[in-house]
Amino acid sequence: MNTALIKPEWSPLTIALMVLGFIIFWPLGLAVLAYILWGEYFGGSKERAERWFSEQKHSFKTHKKGCGRRYRSGRTGNAAFDEYRDEQLKRLEEERQRLEEEREAFEEYLANLHKARDRDEFDRFMRERGSRRDEHRNDGDHPQY
Repeated sequence: MNTALIKPEWSPLTIALMVLGFIIFWPLGLAVLAYILWGEYFGGSKERAERWFSEQKHSFKTHKKGCGRRYRSGRTGNAAFDEYRDEQLKRLEEERQRLEEEREAFEEYLANLHKARDRDEFDRFMRERGSRRDEHRNDGDHPQY
């Protein structure tokens, strides 16, 4: 049974306390936010909170150990598998390099397209500007009667 006066849920009271906590002293607001988000795991008892923390600590340690073994690049002891793995890694590296070269070529192509588009826009601007300038000059050449 949870007899806590303030329940770990989004209610007007907890939101007001959180905002007030941030205004007074920001770690206090952060603590209220943590209580709102994760307070239900603790259930308002010290024992449940300690059990939850120890479970999280244990799962973090086991996850960390698993990651270390998973990404180790040592030999397995099986020559056929090690040779196969080396061939596949070499093939993947060659494919990665080929894709990188294609990406660079595509970026160069796009840069050339942008330059050509910019050149066309600039040439169009100069033509339009020149034709307007010629119109203004021709308007000034007509004699006034």
